[in-house]
Amino acid sequence: MDMSASQALFEVKQADLFNREICAAIDAFVMAQDGSTPFHLTAWSKAVERGCGQKPHYLIASDGAGAIAGVLPLTIVKSLLFGNALASAGFAVDGGVLATSPSASASLVAAAEALAKAEGINTLELRGGQLPSAGYALDETTYLGFSRPLAKDDEAELLAIPRKQRAEVRKALSFELDVRVGCSDADRRDHYLVYSTSVRNLGTPVFPKALFDAVLDEFVGAADILTVLKDGQPLASVLSLYHKGVVMPYWGGGVADARTWRANDMMYYALMGHARDAKGCSQFDFGRSKAGTGPAAFKRNWGFEGLPLSYAKKAMDGSAPRDINPTSAKYTLLVNNWKRLPLWLANRIGPLLARGLG
Repeated sequence: MDMSASQALFEVKQADLFNREICAAIDAFVMAQDGSTPFHLTAWSKAVERGCGQKPHYLIASDGAGAIAGVLPLTIVKSLLFGNALASAGFAVDGGVLATSPSASASLVAAAEALAKAEGINTLELRGGQLPSAGYALDETTYLGFSRPLAKDDEAELLAIPRKQRAEVRKALSFELDVRVGCSDADRRDHYLVYSTSVRNLGTPVFPKALFDAVLDEFVGAADILTVLKDGQPLASVLSLYHKGVVMPYWGGGVADARTWRANDMMYYALMGHARDAKGCSQFDFGRSKAGTGPAAFKRNWGFEGLPLSYAKKAMDGSAPRDINPTSAKYTLLVNNWKRLPLWLANRIGPLLARGLG
């Protein structure tokens, strides 16, 4: 994105996330913009810093009258294994430039590039939002996003699910499964047990539990955990975010027995009802999945169409940007070995690695 003389009208500063008045102004701007996500809210940047220890640099572009014209939440992510990056937004699937004009957007991107150079960070990663083009490697093929409207009631929701998947949901409903929703210590404990087991089985390091706790604490009323249990034992669990009428199941998974009891099917169907009836949501954002993978096929089975997500990367020195895609060939051995780790060991060293993924 080329700089222009009109960009001089916009002043870009870093926000003081300890200042409640500034945070309130940013959040009001975010909530008023089409295309905003929970990752643009200051709560996300604060939760990431608290949960992973990675420093946020939240940029604000202001016009000549001092009104906010754009925001760009950035996180410095450092890792000896995966490399360093300035990411927007850190640990998020979205959260790129959110601005009222191309000039404000360009001002924010220019400030982000200057920040990356000043901090000695080679890779700038922009996830979604208003993406620059010149000098950036655009990726519009790796990830798909899945979203559709929620139905008016439970029965209509069942009928909105394609026949084969609907049969799986009906099987889940026939079992004596319990569904619990909340943010209590028990909810957090069971979610981390289930989620950490799930990602270990996929060959991925788990994020620190402190990150999940921080997100729940920062997003009071806009995040919760739904867990499916059988005879008191958690089988599947998901931590979801709620933003402007959209529910986003963000961190979810199941243990081995979840398949036997169709617990994952129960989890997502129950979340649809909870989001509609308790949270007033009208849209279900099933999140992103890599094109051509099992998770992408699973979401299609639920009647969701995958649409390409657009990301942009730039290496400040002109080299190749960092690569954290676990399907890359260079990570094959690591992924395969990680699946074999005992859960206690994966949960001990996983958070030390995962906090560098960002």
